[in-house]
Amino acid sequence: MGQKVAGTCYIKVDGEQLTITGAVECPLSDVKRETIVRGHYKEEDLIPFINVDAVKTRNFPRAKLVNGTNMTITAELADGSSYVLSGAYLVDEAKVTGDDAKAALKFEGIAGDWQ
Repeated sequence: MGQKVAGTCYIKVDGEQLTITGAVECPLSDVKRETIVRGHYKEEDLIPFINVDAVKTRNFPRAKLVNGTNMTITAELADGSSYVLSGAYLVDEAKVTGDDAKAALKFEGIAGDWQ
């Protein structure tokens, strides 16, 4: 029997659902490891994040997104898992394209938890 591992995803910002194109990225780990010499490594904390391509609809919460500094972003993936980013805020340049109404959004935050 087949198992669904990809497909339709959902993004909610403080409980308000965005329309997205499906391009969602969440980190699988909260650390980055690098080998120093064989068998020995260093470990760095990674910043929790969610990247998503949203569609700027008529009810797009632009003001909430650009002004929010303590949002909760929930990514519900097609396999049934969810990644919750708390203490979130937009980073980098948030912009929308006129030809397809796509808004590339990158959120970073204080904590990210898989559920």
